[in-house]
Amino acid sequence: MLDDDALVQAKKNWQLYYTISQELLKFIDRNDVDEFIELVKQRDTVVARMKAMPATETYRQTEECQTLIAKIKPLDMQIIYKAKAWLNKSKRQNATVHAYDLQGINPLGNIMNRKY
Repeated sequence: MLDDDALVQAKKNWQLYYTISQELLKFIDRNDVDEFIELVKQRDTVVARMKAMPATETYRQTEECQTLIAKIKPLDMQIIYKAKAWLNKSKRQNATVHAYDLQGINPLGNIMNRKY
């Protein structure tokens, strides 16, 4: 049987995961890439800590945790959707910028070679 301290820590970890997920949505909406990536790293650390604790699975079976998971799932879906949209937008912008790259052509030389 697990001690109460381990279950309390498992509860704190789940709460922290939920809080970080809420913050991820805020920063993705603000287009703050650096802070978003930092929060992803923090959330990964929490997940690693949760996986290392046997109490995490015990707490996960509680009704309290199931209610919290029900709140987390839609947040995770929004984060995934917005991150994919963000990535696709970034790829399109990058492709647009590269479409204007003039490789192998000296643009200044082409302007200077015109006869007026």
